[in-house]
Amino acid sequence: MEKFLLKDIEKQAKELCEKYNSYHNFIHLSIARKNKNYIVPTSKDVRIPLEWKKDKKYNPFYVYKRKKQIAKAVSQKILKGTYVPNKPITKEIPKPNGGKRLISIYQIQDSAVSDRFYHNLLSKNKHRFSSLTYAYRNDRNIHYAIQDIANELKQVPRIFVAEFDFSDFFGSINHKYLYTQLDENAFLWSEMDMKIIKAFLSDRDKGIPLGTSISLFLANVVCWKLDRALEDLGVRFARYADDTIIWSKEYSKISTAFEVINNFAIEAGIAINYNKSDGISLLQSKNISSEFLNTKEFVEFLGYKISTDKISIKDRSITKIKKQITYLLYKNLLQPLKPSEVHSRNFPENGIDKNFLSAIMEIRRYLYGNLTESSLKKYINGTFKVLRFKGIMSFYPLINDIEQLQNLDKWLLCMISSTLNRRQKELKTINPSWNNRQFPFNRPTDVLLEECRITLVTGRKGLLKIPSFLRIHNAIQIGLKNEGIERVMNPHSGYYE
Repeated sequence: MEKFLLKDIEKQAKELCEKYNSYHNFIHLSIARKNKNYIVPTSKDVRIPLEWKKDKKYNPFYVYKRKKQIAKAVSQKILKGTYVPNKPITKEIPKPNGGKRLISIYQIQDSAVSDRFYHNLLSKNKHRFSSLTYAYRNDRNIHYAIQDIANELKQVPRIFVAEFDFSDFFGSINHKYLYTQLDENAFLWSEMDMKIIKAFLSDRDKGIPLGTSISLFLANVVCWKLDRALEDLGVRFARYADDTIIWSKEYSKISTAFEVINNFAIEAGIAINYNKSDGISLLQSKNISSEFLNTKEFVEFLGYKISTDKISIKDRSITKIKKQITYLLYKNLLQPLKPSEVHSRNFPENGIDKNFLSAIMEIRRYLYGNLTESSLKKYINGTFKVLRFKGIMSFYPLINDIEQLQNLDKWLLCMISSTLNRRQKELKTINPSWNNRQFPFNRPTDVLLEECRITLVTGRKGLLKIPSFLRIHNAIQIGLKNEGIERVMNPHSGYYE
């Protein structure tokens, strides 16, 4: 036990150290780049997480140095049956739809214990879970769920769907119900496993802590009876944690599924949030008339928008993407012109606008990750055989709504053009003698697009090429067909919100 726990503590502490070092380096480089554009320098404000001040065992640098002593002490407690995790720090995280989500942050050694027993329990029991539940497993993921839903829905011109949202799923779970599921449904667990589970639940009368690994296994255990009841009913469904969508060609079955969900909610102690649950609807193509009042053309699930004929990025996610790109353009092209005294570096010269170059490169990094236009081109034409995708578009490898991507490309070009026009006016106001006819100003959008493609920067072509949603999508599709979902999806796809 001590040997395994030492590895787990070392791994967790090392990952957190690297994460903090990356944050520190990012702040340093960001300030260094920013200070090139401003006469009055910005001081570097490097912060440490608040929990580090509460206890040293939240500090990965401290824990890494003392990992052997900590692993020995914790493993002895586990073997004696006296282990209880230290009280976690609770943080409030805003939900995308409003409200707060409570996250429990455990000390590093307790997080390592939780992770170790989560993986042990999952390896022994993942065969017990329904193939239609996709969360918190190493053999399923978000995109498998989307692929299954989309394939089912495209088979028919219209189908009944039911969508449900639970209120405070993790925080409301009835402990008696949870232990009953572990006892009665052939789950495999040892006496030590059960002691660890109870240890992590010992500080609360109901609910399981959101923010630690072992809760991910328990969340799927709680829903085992619900999954089995839906399978027995003969409806199709996809469940990712507490996000559930059910569909059937028969209205009677989808109505019974509602009763199943309601009964589960009562037994497990989890309330259905009817204000955020769409209930039962008829999903159909927009060209079909219907005798039902409650109809819809698409469902939204895990960042995607799915209809009977295509998979798109959902509207709220599109808004976030546009907001981020708008910010990158403002930060690079307009914000440096706001001080009363503007640095000379912010004025384009010799046909090159360094601020514009920075904006394009940051947008490309946001969409593509660390890929360049050159590497993307070589991958699409077959010169490069393997690429890894980490930009925002790698969270959506399954979209096939080409019209949406084309519209995003048009929006991006128009947004760049309008921001350049505004930048041009502000530059002219600051310095009336400045030449506003030079590239990239005073160009129609089609001319701007072409000039950005062919303009050389330090002898290199492609640095100013305007990024494209459709172009990165086409590259991801090649990887998807050649290597599969897991090889092209973003490594952090589980954190889709």
